[in-house]
Amino acid sequence: MSTIPATRRIVIVNSDDHSLSHGTEAMPAPAANEVLIRVIGSGVNRPDLMQRYGLYPPPEGASPILGLEVSGEVVAVGSDVSRWVVGDMVCALCNGGGYADYTVAPSSQCLPIPKGMSVLDAAALPETVFTVWHNVFQRAKLKAGEHFLVHGGSSGIGTTAISLATAMGAKVYTTAGSEAKCAACEDLGAIKAVNYKTEAFET
Repeated sequence: MSTIPATRRIVIVNSDDHSLSHGTEAMPAPAANEVLIRVIGSGVNRPDLMQRYGLYPPPEGASPILGLEVSGEVVAVGSDVSRWVVGDMVCALCNGGGYADYTVAPSSQCLPIPKGMSVLDAAALPETVFTVWHNVFQRAKLKAGEHFLVHGGSSGIGTTAISLATAMGAKVYTTAGSEAKCAACEDLGAIKAVNYKTEAFET
């Protein structure tokens, strides 16, 4: 691994709240519970788009730089980090700051890149995986054999929910807005996908 540079390149939202440009700033150092990632891929999320147009101020304590999801290589770790080491390839949910060539992320918000998935594709995983895992399995406590209905099954959250619930042994049903989308949901593991534009899913 080459030496970490003193500065990083970042994406800046210009004063028109529309156009973007490049800039540089000091390289962030990971806090005790954070990792520093050399970014290979960045996800694009609705909060990024809203923030770009001046409609979504960053939450308190979050980076003003766009970017909630990244994938890349861990190049430094904080003093309290034990799971990740320099050289690990991860995808991560950031507190902003992902539109840069290096960024920090809490170590607990990092995931290993799934076997068979490219590093670039993995940048689109963390937001949906954490959302589904927390709501479906930690809060709702979905278990194998239970029936699970996913609305909007062809969305990012929907496809992730179908995939994870099926992998955990649940019996998944879903709704989507076209026959092609329904077929895609069933390919992911849904037992039945209902086109809500032509059929009542309640029956």
